[in-house]
Amino acid sequence: MIDTSSIISALIKNGISRKIIVNPVIQLVTPDHSLKEISKYKNLICKKAKINANEFNIIFNLLFEKITIIPKEEYEEFFDAAKTLIDDINDVPFIALCLALKADGIWSDDTHFKPSKEITIYRTRELALAFKPRKK
Repeated sequence: MIDTSSIISALIKNGISRKIIVNPVIQLVTPDHSLKEISKYKNLICKKAKINANEFNIIFNLLFEKITIIPKEEYEEFFDAAKTLIDDINDVPFIALCLALKADGIWSDDTHFKPSKEITIYRTRELALAFKPRKK
């Protein structure tokens, strides 16, 4: 699973986050809630990335060829359980989806996502090391 901040990072810069997302070995999902958050910050993303709306759309579409969007109906029954695992109400959809799918964990660099016995949190640095090509 990938949270919105990791997607936004990949939208802003052609760096590690974008490379991880487009890696063919990784399968990523995100709750439909991510689309609302990205839309809310679209202008700021464009400004930080120094891109226009058309360039944003191209990068967005490229990334979402690799990220599956899961509708709320598929994870909303896990909202109550998710609320007990995180304080930030805006992140409940991510925890709920992770629980619903029994996902390996959530990729996030946000500090309010804390590892627990129920949820593993993967940081960008960990994923970058895990998927770095091995030297021969």
